[in-house]
Formats: sequence, structure tokens, C-alpha cells
Amino acid sequence: MTLIKSISGIRGTIGGAVEENLTPIDAVKFAAAYGTWIKQQRHKENYRVVVGRDARISGEMIQSLVMNTLVGMGIHVIDLGLSTTPTVEVAVPMEHADGGIILTASHNPKQWNALKLLNHKGEFLNGVEGKKILEIADSDNMTFAEVDDLGKITKNDAYIDMHIDEVLKLPLVNKKAIKAAKFKVVVDGVNSTGGIAIPLLLERLGVHAVKLYCDPTGHFPHNPEPLKEHLGDLAEAVVKHHADFGIVVDPDVDRLAFMDEKGEMFGEEYTLVACADYVLSKTPGNTVSNMSSTRALRDVTEKHGGMYGASAVGEVNVVELMKKNNVVIGGEGNGGIIYPELHYGRDALVGVALFLSLLAEKKMTVSELRATYPNYYMSKKKIQLTPELDVDAILSAIESNYSDENITTIDGVKIDFADCWVHLRKSNTEPIIRIYTEAQSQEAADSLANRFIAEIKAVANI
Repeated sequence: MTLIKSISGIRGTIGGAVEENLTPIDAVKFAAAYGTWIKQQRHKENYRVVVGRDARISGEMIQSLVMNTLVGMGIHVIDLGLSTTPTVEVAVPMEHADGGIILTASHNPKQWNALKLLNHKGEFLNGVEGKKILEIADSDNMTFAEVDDLGKITKNDAYIDMHIDEVLKLPLVNKKAIKAAKFKVVVDGVNSTGGIAIPLLLERLGVHAVKLYCDPTGHFPHNPEPLKEHLGDLAEAVVKHHADFGIVVDPDVDRLAFMDEKGEMFGEEYTLVACADYVLSKTPGNTVSNMSSTRALRDVTEKHGGMYGASAVGEVNVVELMKKNNVVIGGEGNGGIIYPELHYGRDALVGVALFLSLLAEKKMTVSELRATYPNYYMSKKKIQLTPELDVDAILSAIESNYSDENITTIDGVKIDFADCWVHLRKSNTEPIIRIYTEAQSQEAADSLANRFIAEIKAVANI
């Protein structure tokens, strides 16, 4: 059982002991710390915070605790109920709110939940802001409202529809071409809120949606991370229904992956590549992804005459570099599309609309589209951490061993070889070291990952 406190929020497993798991007491404490921070940032009479959740089993309990804690601080809450991470991000500025909280543990299994924290722009907090909230929580220096000054909860369940409205207003979403293409698509909503939002979006675009696991019960039918090894049922359904392709999202709908008409993965790394290819063809400019993302985005960006930049892992880091480089599209190789024309947040709904527009205009199958992009292969592995391991010392030793290579250390250690790369970093959300590699064949990528796993174990004596 685990509780992880980070600058991006608090994430943990449900049940167990206080301060070792995400218990009701921990949820209240961190909601109160966030509410205190909100009041410190924006000195005014009325404060408003948007709160939404994915469909996981613990969501209703955690949401009730969080909302009523904010009410107890004199903060008004706009309750979106079942929602998506990007929908809450869109709702915050539309409501002129002071911040937002999404209750989701993203791709983690059902026993996990988390408080993801937003600022008044609907964007994730930066490191300084997140650190301040952790300090407030540790200090217990939180003051609650008098009885006549309590906040109120206002329910608004229209925001998924309003989010879709905003997506459909985007000039690059070619609604006419999508409708004319008469696509049939299988949607795996992993029994969370993607099962609500994605079919609604497809319906508005004139796409026939075949629903698979779209009942938002929170009982995930498979591991909710949208990877090939978890998606056998989707592959079978795409072939069975003679669909044009398949769509899968994670529980909070900020990650997006596609499956081609043959039931083969398009590659979650290539979600951003394809969407960027479309956007850059219409609005030339620069792109950004994180250091653990495919080189294919760099290749596509340079093909369109733009410049590619790589940030540290983490959405807030990607967004910061996107703003600095004035990019037209960016995101993360885990299927996270960030399209600033709508908002600075990973958004599977925007990704679906842009991908459909590209496919409709290209008039080709998804497998044919995939063949137009450079072929890189990734391996994503991990080593479980134990408390006695000194991760920083391990990574420093690896860095020393490869000091003659092209090394970047803004986020762990990334070693760029001529025809491949490896990125080693401590996860922000789980007690693991992640080992990401990319090469020109799957065998080479897996071999490189296994080589570095062996080297890490040798350095750590495990």
C-alpha cells in the first residue's frame, strides 16, 4: 500500500493506515492544504473550485470528502461529477474559477486514486506551487470558515457536452470530411468516463461508435494502461465489426491510443506524431514532447520546417517548454495530445478529432497512414524500488560509465546514441525506475533495455 506526495498532487492506494495510503484523513488534509493555497494566491471574497472525477470505485467517496472540505473552508464548489481530466481543465477558465481538482489515478489500477491539482488557468501546478501545498499540509496551518461563511456545492453535469462543443469549434476539425467518410470505430472506454465522452464526440461527428467497456462502473475490465498487451478484446472487436479502427483511452481520458483496421496497434507514441503531422500541415510551427518520447515527432516536425524541443517528463514541464517555444502542438509519447488552440492540457477528445480529420482528408486506412511515418520501436520497462536503494547514486554511476556519449540529465539520465537512445528516470507516480529505450527494431530496443536493467542491477548489487 502506498501514498505518494508530489508537486503534481497526492496519489495513493485506498484503505490502510493514515499517511501510508490515501485514506479519508489524507484526502481531507490535502484538500484543505490546496484550499489554503488558493486563498493565499487570490485575495477576494468568493472562491470557486471545479471538481470532477473518473469512474473508479473510490471516486464518489473521495470526491465527497474533498468537496466538503473545500466547503468547510468557505470555498464554493462546481461539481462536475463523472468527468474527464481535460474536461475539468477546460471548465476552470470557463467558470472563472480559482482552481480545479480532478480525482483520478490516471492509468493506475482500481485500488489507486489521486488528487490532481489545477491553477486558475486550468493547468497543472508548477514545482514551486506544488511544493508550497505540501508544506501547508505538513504544517497543519489551515483555518476553516465560520458557519455563516461556508461554501456551497453547485452541480453541473453539462461540461462534457460543453467540452465537445469547444473541440468542434476548432478550425482544424474537419467535421464535413469526417461525416462524409462514414467511419465505424470501436471504443474501449475501460469502464470509466471515456466511455461517456468519446462516444458522444463520435456521435456529434457522424461516426458510428461500437462501444466496448463503456459502462462507467469503475470496474476496469483489464489493466487500464492503454498498451498492446492489455487490448486483446479491442483487437478482436475491431476485426469482428469490420471497423475502420479502434480507440482506447485511460480512465481519465488524457491518454489516447489507436488500433488499425487489422487489430494491430498504431503505436501510442504515434498518436502525437499523426496529430502533429496534421496540425503542422495546416499551421506550420514548432513542437515539443518529453525526453521519453519517440524521435518520429522530431522527424515529422522537421519535414514541415519546424523545430522540435524535448522537455523533462511530466505534463507541466512539457507545457512550460511549449509556451517558451511558442509551439502549435505538443504532448507526451504516452498518447497525450496538447493542442494550445483549445487549452494547455493532454486531451484525448482533441486527439480523436484531429486524427479523424487527418484520416478523412488522407482517404487511406489507418495501417496505410502508419506506414507513412518513420519506423522506430520502443521498449518501456521498469525496476521496482526498495527503500534502501539510492537511486540518485545509481543514475550517477551510469552517467559516469557513459561520459563519452551524448547525455542529458535534466530528468534522470538520457543517453543518445547514434541510432538509438535510453532514458533512465525515477517515476513521479510509482516507486520504480523507468527504463525507456528506442531503436530501429523491437529486438534492438528490448535488447538495449535489458542491457541497462542488468547494468543498473550490477551497480545496485541487486
